[in-house]
Amino acid sequence: MSNVAKVIEINAGSKKSFDDAVRTGLSKVAETIGNVRGAWISDTKVVTTPDGDIEEWRVCMRVTFVVE
Repeated sequence: MSNVAKVIEINAGSKKSFDDAVRTGLSKVAETIGNVRGAWISDTKVVTTPDGDIEEWRVCMRVTFVVE
């Protein structure tokens, strides 16, 4: 049997860390889409204070899942 995969692009953010932003995004996708198989982080950004402290990590990622 052959598999077909679909890719969607999402943006996610976290005030904690880059890792948490990725995990938050994947967790949210998995709530509505099954068979998530992986993700490619295509962009990373931060929101800063005027003093240069990081307020929020943001990631843009492409999430792959298998269509049944």
